[in-house]
Amino acid sequence: MDVQQIIESFQPAIIQIATQTATGTGFYVKEFDLIVTNEHVIGNNAEVTIAGKLFAKTLSRVWYTDRKHDLAFLEAPKNAILPELKLGNYESMKDGDQVLAIGHPYGLNYSATQGVISKIDRIRDGLKFIQIDAAINPGNSGGPLVNDNAEVIGVNSFIIRGGDNLGFALPVNYLREALQLYLPNKGQPSTRCHSCNYLVTPANIDSKKYCPSCGTEVKLPIMPEKETEPIGVSKTVEEILKELGKDVKLAREGQNNWSVKEGSAKIKINYNPENYFITGDAYLCQLPTDATRIRPLYQYLLKENYRMNGLVLSCVKQNIVLSSIVYDLDMTKESGVEIFQDLFKKADEYDDYLKKEFGCVDRLEE
Repeated sequence: MDVQQIIESFQPAIIQIATQTATGTGFYVKEFDLIVTNEHVIGNNAEVTIAGKLFAKTLSRVWYTDRKHDLAFLEAPKNAILPELKLGNYESMKDGDQVLAIGHPYGLNYSATQGVISKIDRIRDGLKFIQIDAAINPGNSGGPLVNDNAEVIGVNSFIIRGGDNLGFALPVNYLREALQLYLPNKGQPSTRCHSCNYLVTPANIDSKKYCPSCGTEVKLPIMPEKETEPIGVSKTVEEILKELGKDVKLAREGQNNWSVKEGSAKIKINYNPENYFITGDAYLCQLPTDATRIRPLYQYLLKENYRMNGLVLSCVKQNIVLSSIVYDLDMTKESGVEIFQDLFKKADEYDDYLKKEFGCVDRLEE
């Protein structure tokens, strides 16, 4: 199987994961009906947002955490038929073997980086890791490391900062051991003690916070009675989205980033604490394929910009984008509701109008 075939076969089982503070990658293991990712991707969350090629964005329970091996298992999406990925044999791998690191680096969907195994058994903190020269960038964490037989041979885990393409993956034998350990308790929140490897569950945890085997303090991925509230501008943005009827949990895409749909338009909201601006970018349709209609389209966009107050239409590559920008100190919940309500409403209207009047085409999405 060539590289392109491997990537295409894996894409439907590669999962995007987002929390209030981070984003990452996971992959579905059909044999256990679980999504695998890194523990550092899900953080202290008992529930995260997931999305994939074959299912819409939804919430997923965190069932298992393992700080020592940096592993976490999530509930698989319901009513989604996902392909089977084969777990390979770590012992058969050797230095110099070709590998692929698959994930969502920097938010780019379904990216794959090809490389070779630099050292098959690099020891770090008492564990073996596969050292590779395929870059594991932010967002790639938790994705599969794949051999040329289209088998998962590791979980992409971390990089050494400052190192040129120096990435590390947890070998698949650790993953298989963890999956088999958790299987009898599937559907229960569980955590593996980072001191003695004992599986801690609600039934055996000591005083609700200690490992019953060695007494180490542990934390089960249990849903909190009250969700941790965001603070500052993030809190204001989420209050605005709630007021506009959006599901805030599903909208989150990492720290200070949100994404919602309004009709056929996709709106991305970002807060930059370095320049204090909140931006809302509604990605509408794409430029028409008929070149003779582009000039009239540009003229229309310029006229609309002259007419509108607080919103700007622009072209970003092939995409037509409707944008709003506001200084954080100038935005209250009330004014924010008005600003974003106007953005959402006009985004849906413009998207339909531009396709009808100028032959603009639907935006391609991965």
